[in-house]
Amino acid sequence: MPTPTLAAAQSVSLAGDLAANLRTHLDFIAAAADAGVELLLFPELSLTGYEPTLAAELTLESSDARLLPLREACRAAGLTAVVGAPVRGVAGLQIGALILGADGRCHVHTKEYLHPGEAPPFVPGDGGDLLEVHELKAALAICADSNHEAHADGAHARGADLYLASAVIGPTGYPADSTRLAGHARRLGMPVLLANHGAPTGGYACVGRSAFWQADGGCLVAAPGDGPCLVIVRRVAGAWQGEIRTVRP
Repeated sequence: MPTPTLAAAQSVSLAGDLAANLRTHLDFIAAAADAGVELLLFPELSLTGYEPTLAAELTLESSDARLLPLREACRAAGLTAVVGAPVRGVAGLQIGALILGADGRCHVHTKEYLHPGEAPPFVPGDGGDLLEVHELKAALAICADSNHEAHADGAHARGADLYLASAVIGPTGYPADSTRLAGHARRLGMPVLLANHGAPTGGYACVGRSAFWQADGGCLVAAPGDGPCLVIVRRVAGAWQGEIRTVRP
């Protein structure tokens, strides 16, 4: 029987330092590969940090040569990684997630709902396709997307079995955001995986506490606080199991 294995990468991003952040992502991909992870979710704008004022000069596209080491690492490990970066769409600058597939290809997903203050410089995007892990289908939400029931409802209506939330959450926002994510899981019977930054970014004192909520809304596993780690979940014989692993550079 297949054992779908997913993980939230609670990574730490340096503001605007793409080279350093790429190295961090490679460390997480290696750690995830050692744990048998097949889908690895990074926080919002993980490759650049949450830095709206720097975003225009930090945009990436799917064919960018700087992504090649990550794409090759994912291909070699047989896993798909969801990494965050600003992207340039037809409508303008967008908050993107680059889907680096186990087959070596790269697809772009964009944030649909913006927080107050994100426009400008960003404009809303149009989402993207569901991701597949064995027989499971997963929908991606980039931070404020998950604040809207319509987004989670739409994911469920498209056939999603899992909801993946890539976020930037500080201490004042975590209680409400985690309650909302647990509510999506319980209301829709759709487990939720959250990847939050493990250190401050963009002026937000991110609290970490990346987590996984089961279909009844109960939290199966969560990072105890900030700092770099993997929150890993596996579905074994129909039941989810969780663990935390520290990631060291």
